[in-house]
Parts: sequence; C-alpha cells; structure tokens
Amino acid sequence: MAAEQQNEVKIPQMEENKKNSIDGSLGLEILQIIKDSQQQHGLRHGDYQRYRGYCSRRLRRLRKTLGFKMGNRHKFTGKKVTVELLSDNRHLLLVLMEAERAWSYAMQLKQEANTEPRKRFHLLARLRKAAKHGEQLEKLCESPRVDAKTKLEAQAYTAYLNGMVQFELQEWKSAMEAFNKCKTIYEKLASAFTEEQAVLYHQRVEEISPNIRYCAYNIGDQNAINDLMQMRLSAGGGGGMMAEKLEALITQTRAKQAAVMSEVEWRGRTVPVRIDKARIFLLGLADNEAAIIQADNEETKERLYESLLAECRDTIQAVREELRTDVKQRERAAEGADSGKVSNLQYLHSYLTYIKLWTVVRRNESMAHALQAKLKEPQTDENKRGPRPQDLIRLYDIILQSLAELSSLQGLEEDHTFQKEVALKTLVYKAYRCFYIAQSYVLVKKWSEALVLYERVLKYTREVQSKAKSFNNSLKDLPDVQELIAEVSAEKYSLQAAAILVILKRIPLSDRLDHFRLDPTLLSKQPNLVQFPPDFQPIPCKPLFFDLALNHVAFPPLDDKVEQKGKGGITGYFRGFFGFGS
Repeated sequence: MAAEQQNEVKIPQMEENKKNSIDGSLGLEILQIIKDSQQQHGLRHGDYQRYRGYCSRRLRRLRKTLGFKMGNRHKFTGKKVTVELLSDNRHLLLVLMEAERAWSYAMQLKQEANTEPRKRFHLLARLRKAAKHGEQLEKLCESPRVDAKTKLEAQAYTAYLNGMVQFELQEWKSAMEAFNKCKTIYEKLASAFTEEQAVLYHQRVEEISPNIRYCAYNIGDQNAINDLMQMRLSAGGGGGMMAEKLEALITQTRAKQAAVMSEVEWRGRTVPVRIDKARIFLLGLADNEAAIIQADNEETKERLYESLLAECRDTIQAVREELRTDVKQRERAAEGADSGKVSNLQYLHSYLTYIKLWTVVRRNESMAHALQAKLKEPQTDENKRGPRPQDLIRLYDIILQSLAELSSLQGLEEDHTFQKEVALKTLVYKAYRCFYIAQSYVLVKKWSEALVLYERVLKYTREVQSKAKSFNNSLKDLPDVQELIAEVSAEKYSLQAAAILVILKRIPLSDRLDHFRLDPTLLSKQPNLVQFPPDFQPIPCKPLFFDLALNHVAFPPLDDKVEQKGKGGITGYFRGFFGFGS
C-alpha cells in the first residue's frame, strides 16, 4: 500500500507541475487525466472504492500544495475555488478531483444497491454532487485565462455527469440531450486533432453511444432496439452501467411480443405455450442463435452460449414446476400411456430439454474447434502448458453424454427418424473422440494402441457414410467426416513407419550382423550390442515322485509292545506331588 501511494504521488506531481501554455493561458487535459487515473487506480477491475480513496488522497495533496486548506484541525471552514483565485491549472484539477470522487462513490453505491435497494437514494445524492462540481468546473473554465480546448472538455464532462443523473432518474429526454451534447463536443475535438490524439475522444463517444440508444428506445424510437441487440455482440455489452439495463430491456421487449405467441411446432406436432417465461424464451431463441453466428471471437461466442443456457435452464425449471402443480397431469399421463402420446406440457418440456442439450453440443463443438486450431499451432513457449488431446477428449465426452440424453427424451421414443439422426450424430462424435484418444497415445509413443484406435475411427466413418445417404440435412451442422478420414490415413502411414523404426532400433547388434545399418547409438555410452538380460530358455525339469502305495498299506498292531501305565490312586498322586517315586 505504501509503494502504491508513493507511485501515485510521483505521477500526479508531474501532471500538476506542468507549465501553462506559452501565451499564459491555463490548460488541463481533463479526459486524459481522468482516464489515466481510472485505469491505474482500480477501474480496470471495477474497484470504485479504491479509485475513490485515490481521489481523496490526491485532493489532500493538492490542497496542501496550493495552501488551500479547509480550516484547521479544530474547525472546518468551507472554501471554494473562484475565478479570482484561479492562478494555476491545479485549481481546476482540484475541482475535477472532487467531481471524480463523488462520481466514483456513486458507482460504488450502484454496485451495492443490487442487494441493498436503500442505497439508491445515496447514489442519486452523490451523482448530483458530482454534477454540481462539474458545473463549478465549467464556470471556472469560462474565465478568459483558460484555453479553448479546456473549456470544451469541461462542457463535455459536465454534460456527461448531468446525463448520468438524468439517466438514473429515468428522465430519458433530458438524459439524451445531455449525452448528445457530450458526444457532439468530443466528436468536434476528435476532428480537430491528429489520429493519435483523437483515439481517446473516439473511445469516449463509443462509451456514450449505448446510453443514447437506450434513451431513444425509452422515448419511443422502436428502431433503436436493433442497435441495442447488436451491442450484445461486443465483449463488454453496454458497459458496467448498461449491462443490467440492456438485459432488462431485451426481456421487456420479448415479453411484449410474447403476448401474441400462443403455440409452437416441433417435429410435426403443435403444442400450446401458456407459460409466459417459455414464450419469452422461445421468441428470443432465434435472436440468440443469430447473435452467436455473428459473434466475432470465441470469447463473445462463449458468453452468448452461457447466457442462452442460463435462460433455457430457468425456462425448463418453470415448466417443471408447472408439471408438478398440474393436478390433471397423472390422468393425462395414464391416458397417454394407453395411446402412446405424452401431454402437451410434457412435450413442451422435452422440446426445451432438446434445445438445452443441443446448445451444449454446439458450445462444446465450438470450444473443440478453437482447441483444434491451437493444437495445430507450433508451441513457442515450452514452459507454458498448451492444449493437449486430452482436453478435446473431455469435450467430446460431454457431447456424447448430451446425445445419450437426447435419445431418451419423453415423447420421442417412437420417433424412429429422430432416433436414427441422434445415432448418426453419435457415430460422428465417437469417431472424433476416438481420433483424439489415438493422438494421446501417439504422444506417449504407444504406436500399436494408436493404430488400433485409428482403425476404429475408420470403422465409425464408414458407418456414417453408409447411413448418411438418407439424412443429408442431418449432417449440415456436423463436422466433416471426409477430412477426418484423410487425416487418419496420413497419420496411419506415419505411425507404421515410426513403429518399424522403433522395432529396428530395439534389435541388438548381435542379431543383425548380416545386415549393415548406420546406428549412431553404437558410439554412445549405452550401445545396443546384445540383449541383456537374455531371454529365459526352456530346460527339462527334475522329475517328481509321489508315494501312492502308502495310503493302501495296512500296518500290524503294536499294542502289546507299548508299555502300559498302572493306575496309582490318590497315594500315587501325593507321591508325585512331593517328588517321591518315579
């Protein structure tokens, strides 16, 4: 902590001691200062409390340096920076840090307000305080001693803080006007400087744009919802403040559309949908799948898959609870058992379970593609652990488990077409799983095991090709089997050559004296000259003799030759006790 405070003392002092411009006007890089401070002191990890502590410490240093004390240790005396006192750009920095401290406290309270709603009132108070300090900074910058760039940046900063206040109060029109003003100023500043200097302004404009679209939608612009949907494709969504509001907005929009949705069709059967949560999920399913397809990178795609799976689990739970509370479900189940048809609610549950399991299959397949690409890349850092075939085996295990659950869904036991499609997909993923098991054996140089597994892969692929003629549509979402066959064929030949070389290397010199072959190992410290220890040789064993006649021999009685002991009575007992007699 002490080292951190020493570092933060050095950096601000360099900025605070900058000389004013040549013509004597005061200048302050407002956006550059706050962005650098935020990135270096907690906001990179969303730690607003740490940033607020930094702002407080910096304010204390500024007041001490400028001699701008607020009374003494016994009495507080309020003191404001006025235009008459404005003799150094650090006076402007003082007001800026007060605004940043209030803003960071408001953002900290916003995080805590999720579990403690009463803190929202304190949050609004701190945001208003930040906006008040921003207005004070703007008034100070109206002085003729301040340069034009600082005036524009102060106006944009104040407009941003005012927009945040109106945004939290849900005054959409006022918030949109403030954000638009801020955006316009930053765009003008970006156009007035070089590309390197304009990068920071463009980043600020991108941060503000989601808020403007959100306000436009709430005002009544229905076209803005399409822009908000596209924001989900970005890695950060709409930013920390917009993330929850964006999800709530999308859910609200789907809820309005769900009012007109009454049924869904799947595999030739139309099922009524009476549960609102299921309607909302099924309406957004197409949008979620389109967003996954349009995702630019694997990280965004993984995040969208997780979001879709979370929604699907919640929807399945809602349907499951409805199944438990349905009193007539048992009667319908008894009737369905006779007719071979499940109830509509149970069929809807099977449909949602199918969506969840197939999404798990697609997500793991997407992860497998990413790992396959990394597996083919050359590894530069030997100390860093790279991807291994075992990682892919685990992914394909999860895929096969999901497919096994698909084949046992209620209501689809008699659907032979569905069962054949699942069996075909299972064969494809079994082939890929078997291929990477063979790859793992190759790494440990177990050539024979790997060759056997490659043959199993070719067996699976031949079965897929023979059964795929009648299921052309079922293979469009599956990996290409032909590429796997070509790769396995190439690997087989290289494995056979490696196995032969290993066998030749194992033959000692004494067994191949008639064949010349260059063997560098003969000049090493452990040359393979003879086989040691030698193999065991068979030798004749010593014969074993068993005396079988002993069991059939009858021995004569020996009772007459054995000495009989006489009975002595009690006298003999005492004689023996005291040691007399024999």
